[in-house]
Amino acid sequence: MEMEAAKMIGAGIAALPLAAAGIGLGLIFSSFLTGAFRNPSAAAANRGTMFLAFALTEFTGLLGFVLAMIILGQ
Repeated sequence: MEMEAAKMIGAGIAALPLAAAGIGLGLIFSSFLTGAFRNPSAAAANRGTMFLAFALTEFTGLLGFVLAMIILGQ
């Protein structure tokens, strides 16, 4: 296998967390909205946890993207 083909395959595999991050973000926000509509008084208490989960999920996707760009740049 040529080195260029191996880099493309590696970058594609490294970019898979981007799809998982998108799914995870959808699940996080849908769960928060479901809970907030069922119990509006508890929504403010759970907002910080939601933003923490958002940040960690987004970081996972960005880490995969950066890793894919590093692989392609070499």
